[in-house]
Amino acid sequence: MNDALWQESINRELHENILAFWIKHAPDERNGGFYGHISRDLTVLDQAPKSLVLNARILWTFAYAYRLFGQAAYLEMAERAYRYLNEHFVDREYGGLYWMVDAHGQPLETKKQIYGQAFAIYAFSELYRATGNEAALQQSIELFHTLERYSYDNNNQGYFEALSRQWLETNDNSLSARDLNEKKSMNTHLHIMEAYTSLYRSWPTEELRVKLSELIQVTMRHIVDSKSAHFILFFDERWQGKSAHISYGHDIEGSWLLIEAAETLGDDELLKEARALALRMAEAVLLEGVDEDGGLFNEADGDGTLLDSHKDWWPQAEAVVGFYNAYQHSGDERYREAALKSWRFIEERLVDRKYGEWLWSVKRDGTPSDNTEKISAWKCPYHNGRACFEMIERLQG
Repeated sequence: MNDALWQESINRELHENILAFWIKHAPDERNGGFYGHISRDLTVLDQAPKSLVLNARILWTFAYAYRLFGQAAYLEMAERAYRYLNEHFVDREYGGLYWMVDAHGQPLETKKQIYGQAFAIYAFSELYRATGNEAALQQSIELFHTLERYSYDNNNQGYFEALSRQWLETNDNSLSARDLNEKKSMNTHLHIMEAYTSLYRSWPTEELRVKLSELIQVTMRHIVDSKSAHFILFFDERWQGKSAHISYGHDIEGSWLLIEAAETLGDDELLKEARALALRMAEAVLLEGVDEDGGLFNEADGDGTLLDSHKDWWPQAEAVVGFYNAYQHSGDERYREAALKSWRFIEERLVDRKYGEWLWSVKRDGTPSDNTEKISAWKCPYHNGRACFEMIERLQG
């Protein structure tokens, strides 16, 4: 498939399936904002809680879509998400945003999960880029200062996972039931880096430059295993690893986000180092994590034994961008072919031709997994929407 046909396929998927699905099905007209849970067959659980991650990712996705394409429907979705975040998630007393509200918008989980704060920075800064909304930019800057004040580890660098509503130490650190309850994680640092990169495009101050540079270096020194080129997933506060599991989706996602952060920062030496490490990460995923059908496995243990042979939607989206990014930075045609095979896998296996959007996951035999979530706290338009944005821009050159 040549670049023009590939781009046409991605454009069609983005506008006619992904974004159209969210516009049609996600808005909660009774309680405001967006539904917290819709099943694969479009069954709405109208009393499901509403998560910060879901709402911030909807805002980011539709702000970005509006910036690229200028369609009024995309701006309407972005503004709806922005209003709901401000009216129901922003903590007026202590600052930051709640982790979860109930179906009616009342605070449900009030802890300050730093992963969620990072996505708010990411979303607000993208809204500013799309519309010039100065209030959104100021919210991003304020959240940056809040994270540096409360979450930053002055002794060991990096950021603590979570704090109480009042920004005090908490033992409730984990993002979800699947995650370890440790002080630091790869996942949170990856998305703080992503958020700071986005903010730096609109607010390139010295204080943010220093912090983004340090975060890139922390990622390369502590979070990527120097021997295997895989991410270490969990740590104590002193960067002692607490998990040997491999997450192929995070590895390939991190490889391109690391280069993006260094490119945005504009430090040539740091970019050279980041590029070399990112290509090692992409190579490791290509050799170890890709099945014969082009799909990316979820997880393996430290010796490469598969722990989860299912193929969730988001690692496939990240594989398209990550492998194509590796091709752009290396010229190695294996990576372009891997990216294209990932896209074909998505079209053949993950796109839901009956109900719209993408399935959560398929088994190794290609049949849908038991997870029926189509919209949920973690099933959002961010990974697949972003993959389409990235590829449209990259294929245009």
